[in-house]
Amino acid sequence: MDVQRELRRLPSVDRLLQEPHIVERIQTSGRELVVDVVRSVLEETRHSILAGQPCPDTEALVHSIVQSLDKALRPTLRRVINATGVIIHTNLGRSPLSEAARRAMWEAGIGYSNLEYDLEQGRRGSRYYHAEALLCRLTGAQAALVVNNNAGAVLLVLSALARDKEVIISRSQLIEIGGGFRIPEVMAQSGARLVEVGTTNRTRLSDYERAITEHTALIMRAHRSNFRIIGFTAEPSLAELVELGDRYRIPVVDDLGSGTLLDTAPFGLEHEPMVQESVRAGAALVTFSGDKLLGGPQAGIIVGRRDLVEQLRHFPLTRALRVDKITLAGLQATLLHYLKGEALQTIPTWRMIARSPEELRAAAERWAEALRAAGLPAEVTAGQSAVGGGSLPGETLPTWCVALTVSSPDALARRLRAHEPPVIALIQEDQLRLDPRTVLPDEEDTLLQALIEAFHDAQHASEVQP
Repeated sequence: MDVQRELRRLPSVDRLLQEPHIVERIQTSGRELVVDVVRSVLEETRHSILAGQPCPDTEALVHSIVQSLDKALRPTLRRVINATGVIIHTNLGRSPLSEAARRAMWEAGIGYSNLEYDLEQGRRGSRYYHAEALLCRLTGAQAALVVNNNAGAVLLVLSALARDKEVIISRSQLIEIGGGFRIPEVMAQSGARLVEVGTTNRTRLSDYERAITEHTALIMRAHRSNFRIIGFTAEPSLAELVELGDRYRIPVVDDLGSGTLLDTAPFGLEHEPMVQESVRAGAALVTFSGDKLLGGPQAGIIVGRRDLVEQLRHFPLTRALRVDKITLAGLQATLLHYLKGEALQTIPTWRMIARSPEELRAAAERWAEALRAAGLPAEVTAGQSAVGGGSLPGETLPTWCVALTVSSPDALARRLRAHEPPVIALIQEDQLRLDPRTVLPDEEDTLLQALIEAFHDAQHASEVQP
């Protein structure tokens, strides 16, 4: 192949800009972006020619340019269908929001709102008012504050109350959360000095008491919400820590991590510590997430003693960690579900947890029948759904899945991820599996159509065989 001749066949930027399809894209996407993409495609084509590939014709170049434009203009953050059975899926955005929460966030964003305006008094108000009263009513706390996430809540508490002072915590609670962030590192960032007590598996109340000095600012308990320690273990209860703290006038902070307002035990899961229980036990402050078991938007929530919350409210770091109107609107709507006693019916996370095996099997049978009618090798198999999201480690719920046994489940899963909207499935025991538990009601038809199209396309491309 004559490389120089192939390079000379490449059309110029100006020539490609005159192509009808490119002219249309200039009108809809703007000349600057189109010119940039044309140049990029031509540069990539030059490299391929130099590597020994022939020059594509103009039609093929235009097609590549249009595809590149579509990719450049497509949002990278998109809705996906979660068919993995992992309810609070951190990689997929954790908890889906209720219809009321979505509507409240939309209404807060389309125009002005009374975010920091007191409608009764006709003067400036506080953004924290919109969630504080609800949080206090639901948890029994004296006061509440909302920041951007739970790691921010812990950082704020330590920075405001324990900078240059000591915080006592059990070695068994020096946890690492998602993204590689570790409690000791958060403490170091706050300026607090970490005092570790006990051992990995056993910590006694006397270990805490021996560690108390005139420099002790806080006693902290960090709930192990994303792992378990079992076997020869021991640690004091929160109530015992509070009694010790009261004796020495040292506040106890309880970091629940996930945090829940409903008891998980009735659904066959281990009992997850509830926020109300921590408040009743006397914790001075309790921190937890808004977007895990609570089922709302991402937020870090602090509830507890009024005097301590006021200190946090006026600490400079609070400004940097504050939440916007969209988050507050969604959080308020979510909390109202709990106040009305309708969380199990309206919050998707709790609806998924509460779904019975019988209901899930009926859904799986219905899906499998539709898929078999379209020529897919679908069967129904028992499985386990995970709660996920750093909540209830190791705890699962019985479920029923649709399973496809094909020669390359990875290839089929890849085609599902390329669908619009993308479908995220599970590969287990060399099968592609879909768990109805985490598929929302309005997503069923789209999911089945996506699977049928992906299977037949992969079969046509000889990527999979039943």
